[in-house]
Amino acid sequence: MVSIGSCNKQEPLSFVTPQSNQNEIIPIKTDVNMLTITGGMYLPFYSSNDSLVKVDSFLIDEHPVTNQDYLLFVKANPQWRRSQIKKIFEDGNYLKHWVNDTTLPVNSNPQAAICNVSWYAAKAYAKAVGKRLPTLDEWEFVAMADTDTSNARSKKSYSDNIVNLYLEKNRQLNPVKQSPANYWGVYNMFDLVWEWTDDFNSVLVSGESRAGEYGDKNLVCAAGATSATDVLNYAAFMRFGLRTSLKANYTVNNLGFRCAKDINH
Repeated sequence: MVSIGSCNKQEPLSFVTPQSNQNEIIPIKTDVNMLTITGGMYLPFYSSNDSLVKVDSFLIDEHPVTNQDYLLFVKANPQWRRSQIKKIFEDGNYLKHWVNDTTLPVNSNPQAAICNVSWYAAKAYAKAVGKRLPTLDEWEFVAMADTDTSNARSKKSYSDNIVNLYLEKNRQLNPVKQSPANYWGVYNMFDLVWEWTDDFNSVLVSGESRAGEYGDKNLVCAAGATSATDVLNYAAFMRFGLRTSLKANYTVNNLGFRCAKDINH
């Protein structure tokens, strides 16, 4: 039995959505390419009964949301600017490195991934571009790929290489699409930033509620009762360790996001 995370209480994912207390989101347009991910069955890293999970085909951004695109969002939606965001939606560090509400950090690269944004802000941005955040299963399904195969988890080099990338300092300052794309054509799954998923703390629910609604009140410390399906995948331990420590209003220096979309939308 392997467990990660703590039993600190976390609010369930059925908390207030950003739009309920913020002004209507003004749509924006970006030129981010989306890629089709052909769905299939996969074994989640954390599973109570080692059962496969079905992932339907979906679309995902080829790279994380950039500083430049997030700047377009806050210009169109002033309620999500640093000085105007409601305090319930951030932890006091939202866009903390920006010079002001509409000026990126000094010497920052507009094509670097946006960081220091909360889950609430990421959700609002996704709505503005007509998309959504990927689910944890969708993100991990894409993340199984290396440059050659759609599922590289059986390769020891796969996890080792990711861990090495995670340990690089200030990697979040680098521009997107400067490293090779994976099997799906998706860039920067590991080498720039950690990324929000829509159900980022779903690992804290029971296996029976994993595919259900977000109102499960056991989102507290059920991680202690789940087991890892691959104890050698240290990179995944790091990801899930971070996810179990997050709350929706947290902002982190190297935590960003990318968007996804249902194929029929």
